[in-house]
Amino acid sequence: MKNYSEQSVTCPHCGHHIRITLDNSAGSQEFYDDCPACCHAIHLNMQVDELHKTIHLFVDADDEQIF
Repeated sequence: MKNYSEQSVTCPHCGHHIRITLDNSAGSQEFYDDCPACCHAIHLNMQVDELHKTIHLFVDADDEQIF
């Protein structure tokens, strides 16, 4: 599996489409990136499946709560 891939995501705050470069060399990660349009933080959760050689990216707003 290549260490870098690019994925398109939609900002959960303003709906702007963003291209994100993902580095899967460190495995599954959780990180934040700022939207270039509205400057709000976007929470990104990247799950790397080495067995099936896939990457799943989950995107949500920083202020969303899970109960």
